[in-house]
Amino acid sequence: MGDIAGTPAPEGDPVHTRLIALAKDWADAIVSNDATRIGSFMADEWVIVSESGVSTKEQFLSLVESGKLTHSAMTSVSQPRIRVYGETAVFTGRVTNTAHYMDQRFDADEWTTDVFVNRNGRWLCVLSHITAAAPD
Repeated sequence: MGDIAGTPAPEGDPVHTRLIALAKDWADAIVSNDATRIGSFMADEWVIVSESGVSTKEQFLSLVESGKLTHSAMTSVSQPRIRVYGETAVFTGRVTNTAHYMDQRFDADEWTTDVFVNRNGRWLCVLSHITAAAPD
C-alpha cells in the first residue's frame, strides 16, 4: 500500500486492486441509473466539481431519481493513477461516457479525479472533479 507520503499504490497491492474494482463498480452503478446504488459509493459530504460549478450529492442524485440525468455508457480509457495517503486515496483516470440530460444526449471524454476516504474499512468518495479531455 502507498504510504503517508503518497507513493503510488503498485498493481497487485490490495488497496490498488480494491480501488480499481470500486471504480468499475461505481461506473456500473452510474449506468444502472439507480440513485440508491450510485449513492452507496458516495460519502454524505460528496460533491462534484465541473465546468458548471459544484454540485452536492443530493443535487446529483435527485437528477438521477427524477430521470432528468441518465447514463448509458461509462468506460475507463486510461490506466488510472492511484496515490494513497493513509486513509485517503486519489484516483485519476480518463473516462468516456454517454449521458442524457433533459432528453439531450451528451458524449463526453473527461479526465476524472475522485478522492476516497476509508471509513470503517469501506472506501467512500468525498469529491469528484471532471475536466474535458483535449482532443487527440
